[in-house]
Amino acid sequence: MEVAFGVLGPVAAWDGTGDTIALKGPRHRAVLARLLVARRRVVPVGRLVEDLWADQAGQVEPPADAVGAIRTFVAALRRALEPERPPRTPARLLVTEGPGYALRAEPEAVDAWRFERTVTAAANLPAPHALNRLEEALSWWRGPAYADFADETWARAERSRLTELRLHAVERRAETRLALGQAAEAIPDLDAHLAEHPWREDAWRLLSLALYRTGRQGDALAVLRRARTLLVDQLGADPGPTLRRLEADILDHAAHLDPGPHHDHPPSPTHVSHLDLVSDPGGPAGRVWAEATAAYDRTVASGARARLESTVGLLRNLAVTGGGGLEAARRHRLAAITAAQELGDPELTARVIGAYDVPAIWTRVDDPQQAADTMAAAERTLAALPPDAHLAARARLLATIALESRGTRSARGPQAACQAEDIARRLNDPALLAFALNGTFMQTFHRAGLAPQRDTIGTELVALSARHGMVTYEVLGHLIRIQSRSALADFTGADEHATAADRLAERHELPLVGVFTQWYRVLRLSATGNPRPAQATTAYQDAALRLDGAGMPGLERGLLPLALLSLRMRNGQPAQADEHIDWGPYEPWARPLVLLARDLPNEARAALSSLPDPPRDLLFEALWCLAGRAALAVGDRGTMERAHAELMPAVAELAGAGSGLLTLGPVAQHLDDLAVALRSPR
Repeated sequence: MEVAFGVLGPVAAWDGTGDTIALKGPRHRAVLARLLVARRRVVPVGRLVEDLWADQAGQVEPPADAVGAIRTFVAALRRALEPERPPRTPARLLVTEGPGYALRAEPEAVDAWRFERTVTAAANLPAPHALNRLEEALSWWRGPAYADFADETWARAERSRLTELRLHAVERRAETRLALGQAAEAIPDLDAHLAEHPWREDAWRLLSLALYRTGRQGDALAVLRRARTLLVDQLGADPGPTLRRLEADILDHAAHLDPGPHHDHPPSPTHVSHLDLVSDPGGPAGRVWAEATAAYDRTVASGARARLESTVGLLRNLAVTGGGGLEAARRHRLAAITAAQELGDPELTARVIGAYDVPAIWTRVDDPQQAADTMAAAERTLAALPPDAHLAARARLLATIALESRGTRSARGPQAACQAEDIARRLNDPALLAFALNGTFMQTFHRAGLAPQRDTIGTELVALSARHGMVTYEVLGHLIRIQSRSALADFTGADEHATAADRLAERHELPLVGVFTQWYRVLRLSATGNPRPAQATTAYQDAALRLDGAGMPGLERGLLPLALLSLRMRNGQPAQADEHIDWGPYEPWARPLVLLARDLPNEARAALSSLPDPPRDLLFEALWCLAGRAALAVGDRGTMERAHAELMPAVAELAGAGSGLLTLGPVAQHLDDLAVALRSPR
């Protein structure tokens, strides 16, 4: 009996006659789905137990006989999938191998695998045949991939990958219709596609072009303007150069927008069709990219390990292109790590994890769960590496652990940072040392007053990176020095590094750098320019607009209210009494001051009594200063003593200025106020 499996919708199985196979309960279906995600590879029994009983937070509380339950599920699945198999004969389909189980389905037996191969093959077919194959492949979708396991962590990466492939196939079908002169037929599908996925810039391009080719120039321009409005209002990002160029070409009635001759075969690398010009109005560089990626798709098998390593290289570049790119890179990074782990090759996994050496400047992670998952994967891979594995691979895993554990109180982060830096220096590897120094920087927040130490790291990063052409790390070094020089009230020095960072960012298309340099300039204005409070408030509000769509939730949430609170504190004003301000992660330290502004001293005192220590990050001193101000107001000597002790090492710094974003003035002034209050009689 030939069994077929479907995951492009709810997980299902069909026998050789096309009848649905009963898969019993949800755990049975989950085991089958988990084995299908593994794509013929072995899944250890222990991993099945973890995945089947993990809740959404990743916590595992399996029953006492979980392994026995897995065996029961497998036995039931075997009976359902191979009902005619004689007793005591080995299973042919759901097999036991080593420490676990594997589903040895044929490549054509699983709709998702068949879909992937068909879409890839269509790229090399003449347009009429390609359209037929894409239509057929898209008809296999019965709903979202793995629809009944949408909340399962183990299915997330594969669901995301298949969804992206489907969206790509819908757009390639539309592009093929345009190449065949079927613009009118492409419009309804593109309309529906964009209603569900409005951030797909290529789909907006195709819809506009289809409208133009059906004689609807006004509608074509309206579509591009609608795309711009959505991107700017919702993501804070301008349309890319492709959409901008297309709008200009439509207004100019550019000749290449008209349908050209149809190709019976894909264009050769030496021939560029009208369709190629529309797909890539950016000129020769864009055509080289398109032809190279098409060649890669044709020559490197879809399941090849080289694809994973190439993918991480792309993600690393994508992460510095802007907010959307950073978010996409972060989302796909964990999927790549998961895929590498499932191949069971620790050295490959180490390369996939360690290759994502994207410089990090902010000390609060954007996605705590993903950071924890990445750190756990790095630890598992470190433990699994063979003794003869290259030291550089170990160092990159250690640097990853140092980066992903930032802001926590775990001793593992500083230890990993020290080990990574030591290995990098012994190997005399500049790129590895830059990555390791980034990890070391992230672990220099265990107490206040460490701006000079971070300044030393920034100085080395700038010099090292400039010598070896590592632009993104050179920018990181300048940003670190902006922070450290600001903490030390050396704004002349910080200005030089802000100018250098902006110059590099402009030359190398690094738009996120401007987020930090604009905030720095508002900090400098508020600290040295004696602006009117309203002027500084407006400047901070303008800077906050740069955070919308920047792809850094660990930075943006609550930051503007905190900056405005710092202005009010320095001007002797109470906090805003508005209960509806979103303070984000800074709420515990703002709450006592808000309660005081509402004339609720007892509630403020109670809030101080349960106040946690601030996280060990760039705002450590600022948050202690807020706690100290509230404690002074209510006479909480315990909190005053703690704040004084914690802030004392930073006596020569500006409170919070080490963030490069805001300040509550000299730490020395806060210490003096606390000391006077503590010397007074009780």
